[in-house]
Amino acid sequence: MNVTIRKIGNSEGIIIPKEVLDRLGLKAGDSVEIREEGGSISLIPEQADLTEQLKAARIGMQKYKIALRELAK
Repeated sequence: MNVTIRKIGNSEGIIIPKEVLDRLGLKAGDSVEIREEGGSISLIPEQADLTEQLKAARIGMQKYKIALRELAK
């Protein structure tokens, strides 16, 4: 699949086709890691599941901070 590098503001970028985003489960606002290896560029989706799990864990720990402190004794 070929895409063209385009001027976007003061930067340059590519438009990722919707079919590719759908296959990878990505949407606007999601983060990807860019890796450059041997003259190639790879986009690796960040693990949203881990991010969401950590967010939920922080909320739970804050909510039950007193109980967790007592259990830790």
